[in-house]
Amino acid sequence: MFILALLAVSAARGEALDSLALLVQRGDSMMQRYNTFEALKYYQQAYDQAQAQGVTRFSMDADFSMSKPYVPEDRVPRQIRLKLADCQYKRANYRQTTELLKNMPEDSLTHDAFRQLANSYRQQGDTDSYMYWAARLLEHYPMDGEVVAGLTLAYARSNQPQKGIICALKYTLKDSTNILVNRAKAEAWLLNGDYTAAAKMYDRLLQQGDSAFSTLYSAGMCYSRIDSLERAYQYLKTAFFASGMQHANCAWRLGVVSIDTKRFDEGLEYLNAALELMKPDTVAMRAITLSQGEGYYLTKHYAEAVASWKEHLAYNPSSIATYYNIASAYYYLLPDGQKAKRYYEQFLALARKEEKPTPQLTEMIEKAETLLRSTHFGKHKSKRH
Repeated sequence: MFILALLAVSAARGEALDSLALLVQRGDSMMQRYNTFEALKYYQQAYDQAQAQGVTRFSMDADFSMSKPYVPEDRVPRQIRLKLADCQYKRANYRQTTELLKNMPEDSLTHDAFRQLANSYRQQGDTDSYMYWAARLLEHYPMDGEVVAGLTLAYARSNQPQKGIICALKYTLKDSTNILVNRAKAEAWLLNGDYTAAAKMYDRLLQQGDSAFSTLYSAGMCYSRIDSLERAYQYLKTAFFASGMQHANCAWRLGVVSIDTKRFDEGLEYLNAALELMKPDTVAMRAITLSQGEGYYLTKHYAEAVASWKEHLAYNPSSIATYYNIASAYYYLLPDGQKAKRYYEQFLALARKEEKPTPQLTEMIEKAETLLRSTHFGKHKSKRH
């Protein structure tokens, strides 16, 4: 009787394993056809059945190790858990993927499973968990350059650029040619405020043949920060055309650098392009219209300068200096004393509210008050300030 009972139990367990094998086979077949919808049904049935029957050891593949010790966290065979997680991940069910994988022993996670776990947290916006699992992955697979690059950027963008630099440097001790890692390292240097190191890294990327817009744009920004304006101009110009002349910030920065390098007409064209691309971004419009006014003024297009400054006031009505610039342009450069008077009065109304005026502002206030007291402000001959 005892032997018969054992045989009955063994037969039942064998049937359960056969049933699991059939469900997993069907799931695998659907995955081979890229039919994750049907595959998910079969894998989920296998998972639920194994959990209900307490099956913790199961393998269909010769390369799946059965020698790994059982641990209490394993309520379901690892192979089934990994297949279900893979299917969920491919269907962008990131929360379910993390739930399936996060409590598994690390030595049970395949490289793909490690990646899916880390990336699922990133997709859910959980940067801390992403950084933790990406770092754990690199403990097991230190030459995964894509994950090194991702972790470097995550550190850098989470106000830990120095950790990002260290992460990238460890990798580049063995491989200094990985473009993804070098891009990430350059951005980490940039966010760390070391523009010289970042510029050198971007130069190296360009020598490697990396002509991506982001590399060209960032190189130009770095060189503009270290006052190497000619190089900044060349990189930003190349980047702008690489963007199909559609990147607003690049057009803006290129316009400013062009004016700073005395390419006034060209700079104004880029600023006009930025203006059109950025509408209705109020913050950007403030900066662009201000730069436009300066560009027109330096090229002696005074009416256009005033028009740009007026547009700037529409976005930034508390800009004290802009009222003064417009008033001075009308008084000294354009024959319209009444408009000069109106803008000087608006300037003073704002400037007198400043509790701690700078020496420059104090001088401007005194000059405006003197002009308003002593001048009739009728039409008068244009003269240079």
